[in-house]
Amino acid sequence: MNVITVASRKGGAGKTTLTAHLAGFAHALGRRCLVIDADPQGSLSLCNALRQEQALPLVTAERGIQRPLALAAVENYDYVFIDTSPTLWVIVQDAIRAATIVVIPARPGFLDLAAVQETVKTASGCNKPYAVVLNACPVKRGDKEAPAVPQSRAYLDAHGIPVWSGQVSQRTGFVLSLAGGASAGEAGQTPAGEEIARLWTAIERSIEAINTAHADAMPGRAA
Repeated sequence: MNVITVASRKGGAGKTTLTAHLAGFAHALGRRCLVIDADPQGSLSLCNALRQEQALPLVTAERGIQRPLALAAVENYDYVFIDTSPTLWVIVQDAIRAATIVVIPARPGFLDLAAVQETVKTASGCNKPYAVVLNACPVKRGDKEAPAVPQSRAYLDAHGIPVWSGQVSQRTGFVLSLAGGASAGEAGQTPAGEEIARLWTAIERSIEAINTAHADAMPGRAA
């Protein structure tokens, strides 16, 4: 079972939106997915309810995440997605400790980038792989990124923080598809859907590499 924790100390970074789109897309690909709404605001629960008969299995985390994760392992889910609140409260720290990978959304700009440092520190302290996803970016013109995007990527690179090579853009399609009960990746071939598909491919490949590295490091593993 793989756990994807979406976390950021900064409010408005896009944690819930990204979680909903990634989980919905993974579900559409046939992965068995559970979503955990660990944000008291409950926005992920609302997005999931709008899916109606296509709703994903969802639990909240009023009593913590350990029991939901244990049950998810018993139920043999492929992926568990955890949406967290913009804090570093105990439950967020628990979600990071449980993660196979921590996805840190950040808008291009110094406020979001400065807030990344706290989440990175927590993930590093838990020895968990993590990567920043530049989110709500200005839409590319052709293949050209808006200046804020490469500047943000350069800032993260300079601080040794891994960042996804792509971007998730500020598109109405992301909001409209969730309001219609689907992720962007389930709504047909659209620019928003293509961005989510590329991000999911990168995440899944990273998880595969993480799991392979863990397996190779197991005691008794042949060199």
